[in-house]
Amino acid sequence: MTTANLTKNQSLVLDVLSHAETPMSAYTILDKLREHGFRAPLQVYRALEKLLEMGLVHRLESINSFVACAHREHACCQHGTVAFAICESCGQVSEFHDHTIDGRLAGWAEKSGFKPQKTTIEVRGLCASCSN
Repeated sequence: MTTANLTKNQSLVLDVLSHAETPMSAYTILDKLREHGFRAPLQVYRALEKLLEMGLVHRLESINSFVACAHREHACCQHGTVAFAICESCGQVSEFHDHTIDGRLAGWAEKSGFKPQKTTIEVRGLCASCSN
């Protein structure tokens, strides 16, 4: 599914996340979209669920928030391990991929017989701006 096939609610949620400077909780997204007819958290959660399935957004488990995928051109394919650097001072999030980590995890999974379905790494600390 491409972004052209998104529902109105999915498009609105993706747009809010795409323009956000920091990760957003579902309730923050709801507040931003009230003027567009959003009234209940379930509307946001349904849209987020589909956007997550399509790989257009990511959930940051450790801070219970969402970000738009920085690599949406690859959203419909697997782009390996998704990793995030989360600044604990300013809240900035950087998404990155490391093929070496992908290879090491794939090797471990093969040896152990484990079948991973999703791998997300969250590294918390201070970004370059905040650590100076």
